[in-house]
Amino acid sequence: MTVTRHGPLPSQPYDVAVVGAGVVGCAVARALARYPRLRIALVEAADDVGEGTSKANTAILHTGFDATPGSLEARLVREGARSLAAYAAEAGIAVEPVGALLVAWDEGQLAALPRLAEKAERNSCHDTGLLGPAELYAREPHLGPGALGALHVPGESIVDPWTTTLAYATQAVRHGVDLHLDSPVRDIRRQDGIHTLTTARGPLHARRLVNAAGLHADALDRLLGHQDFTVTPRRGQLLVFDTFARDLVRHILLPVPTALGKGVLVAPTVYGNVLLGPTAEDLDDKRATQSTAEGLALLREKGRRILPRLLDEEVTAVYAGLRAATEHEDYRIRAHPEQACVTVGGIRSTGLTASLAIAEHVLGLLTETGLDPGPARELEPVRLPHLGAASPRPCERPERVAADPEYGILVCHCERVSRGEIRDALAGTIPPRSLDGLRRRTRARAGRCQGTHCGAAVRALLEEARP
Repeated sequence: MTVTRHGPLPSQPYDVAVVGAGVVGCAVARALARYPRLRIALVEAADDVGEGTSKANTAILHTGFDATPGSLEARLVREGARSLAAYAAEAGIAVEPVGALLVAWDEGQLAALPRLAEKAERNSCHDTGLLGPAELYAREPHLGPGALGALHVPGESIVDPWTTTLAYATQAVRHGVDLHLDSPVRDIRRQDGIHTLTTARGPLHARRLVNAAGLHADALDRLLGHQDFTVTPRRGQLLVFDTFARDLVRHILLPVPTALGKGVLVAPTVYGNVLLGPTAEDLDDKRATQSTAEGLALLREKGRRILPRLLDEEVTAVYAGLRAATEHEDYRIRAHPEQACVTVGGIRSTGLTASLAIAEHVLGLLTETGLDPGPARELEPVRLPHLGAASPRPCERPERVAADPEYGILVCHCERVSRGEIRDALAGTIPPRSLDGLRRRTRARAGRCQGTHCGAAVRALLEEARP
């Protein structure tokens, strides 16, 4: 298994190069890893997997109830939700089936609920139900005053998005995929049936190409001579409330959606926090992941109506992510057989849910480019640390501590993260190179104090592990 961050790239052509190690690119690489005859490269601009849109979503495992019926997105979300739920159970990824309530706050929104229920039915989501005010407030007693009703979607769940991406990438690398980090693609040329990718670490060659570059998928598409879509980065700012707020909400609380997206929601997380967000701001800058005073004020205004007591709780973190919005409603997944490439563009917030189904779809499109993958094999399962609040941490398992005392030495007390867990992450198949990468793997520095007390110790452990 190979993970590289420095030095020249291999000179021999790969059978397939996947550009972009977000949740979709990692899922595609994992799917290709089932075919041992293929040499696969996963190429990523950042120093870790899941560093782009994938690290800053709302962590919801969608049913696809409100997707456009008959669209590619609707089908892949529906298929992907089943696949990811099964995969999460196998890989140790935290999932909680909390259900969702689509809350109507005025007569117009109330009138839209039956249409949304019918849309859900057309999307094979058959268990939704309309709730009146009394039943709604019985389910969510802390909801703000004035709600007129809701659509109950019991199949919606919350999920650990960071471990999902890492699990895909880990499984791919363990089965022979070469992961090349710190390798932004600056140009693409094709000659004599070979793509040559000019990267910051030199050229990389591949017979076939999968463009899963997220926010930059349109730029790569243009390098290949196509004008199929334009990515307009849509910033979503979010507030993360302390775990003391968790008892205030039992479901994912959704607004009636608009053309800009699903709107501002309140959702519990598998880590025990509560999210408020996201905003939906169309920008020009694909690096604009900073939060703004205006955006956070808007979230507080929306949150005060949805769940007033939430605003009395402590905010432990603020973050912003960019979604790859395009001028099209549907995903832009296209094969270009004459160029031996597949473009995976316009994957918005549902990409996490749909990731495994997108990967299977891309495999089918690669065969249209002439790829003969050969015989498939079953992948050896991976089992990553379960980071959900519903599961005890190693320090709370006497048998783990007895077998290895390092699991009993706490470094991050807020999130109950031990030296043993940090050691394991730093020695993992894809070790983190930054404090944020380590936080995504262990939850160290993600709790109430945000690293005020443990930051120096965590940094020291990270520095010790660096070559």
